[in-house]
Amino acid sequence: MSTYIAMETMKSKTNNYERNLGSQPITEILAGLGLSGHDLVAASGEQLTHKMVARACKGRRLTAGAQVKVLNALNRASGKSYSLGELFNY
Repeated sequence: MSTYIAMETMKSKTNNYERNLGSQPITEILAGLGLSGHDLVAASGEQLTHKMVARACKGRRLTAGAQVKVLNALNRASGKSYSLGELFNY
């Protein structure tokens, strides 16, 4: 199999996977609580970055580990107990 054919096969597999999923519920939750992305990063006890929070709010698909980090930070910052289903609609 030539390299070109292998690359085209790989591209076709990755292009079928939607990464931009639109605004997520976490954006509305943060606004309702008066919290910013920086507040989540500051409250996090894990390696949470501003970029992860921004991607979460914009609807870029996050890994399961990144989703849990965002969830844990939000729960710490708000003092409430949210679930992943409340933050993300994918």
